[in-house]
Amino acid sequence: MKMSRQKLLLIYGTLFLAAMMVMYPFFYMVINSFKTGPEIMHSPNALPTHWSLNGYREVFESVDLFRVFFNTIFISVSVTVLNTLFSSMVAYAIVKTNLPGREFWLKLILGSMMIPAVLFTIPTYMMMYEWDWINTYRVLIIPGAISAYNIFLLVQFMKQIDNAYLEAARIDGAGEVRIFFRIVLPMLRPALATVGILTFMGAWNDFMGPLLYVRDDSLMTLQLALYNFKTEVPGSNLEQLWAMTTMIAVPVVIVFFCLQKNFIKAFTGVGVK
Repeated sequence: MKMSRQKLLLIYGTLFLAAMMVMYPFFYMVINSFKTGPEIMHSPNALPTHWSLNGYREVFESVDLFRVFFNTIFISVSVTVLNTLFSSMVAYAIVKTNLPGREFWLKLILGSMMIPAVLFTIPTYMMMYEWDWINTYRVLIIPGAISAYNIFLLVQFMKQIDNAYLEAARIDGAGEVRIFFRIVLPMLRPALATVGILTFMGAWNDFMGPLLYVRDDSLMTLQLALYNFKTEVPGSNLEQLWAMTTMIAVPVVIVFFCLQKNFIKAFTGVGVK
């Protein structure tokens, strides 16, 4: 059925307005990162009258950005890889193996999602302190190496995989480890990309973890570096704040655009065949 021109204009006009609403905050952030402090205060919504790199320059002068970016990338990538791998392994064990009490373990995992994470803050901190993990990479990576939400998400995608593929592999003598890595994971690529995007964004933007556990500047992350520009004086450090915010946001946007096709496939149900 061919749509009328008026309907097409209405659809594309609505999509254009929605896109502008989504893009405006990002545009607002970027243009303000190229302004001076007084101009940000007095004309936050206008284009810069004089394009300035002072904010970026002062950020580079006051923060060891190479080290900060390395810490954040290393932690985010490590958490993403471990979380995606371990969550998919748990989902596989629950859905595709004869694990005793599978339903019980799944309900236990889902039940843990109902408990506010803030309740675990003090017990977790005490555990990390007793294990002497404070002010180490381990404390920022290991606790995030598995996620109940990601397990739940991957369980739904795992159910879409036809058991015939797995039974054929078992008849050919393949073990569960080989089946998981050679058959299941390739079929789950869109779902894994989705979980990876969500996990990477969460680790990249994590503020409470570094704030609680990091003591040395050598382990500082981007969120802590941004927090260091906070001040009680109105208008102070505005240039640095906007420049730092832009540098934090851009990598996440790039990662999303690189993996968005898989992200869309996963949620439209066309990724697992």
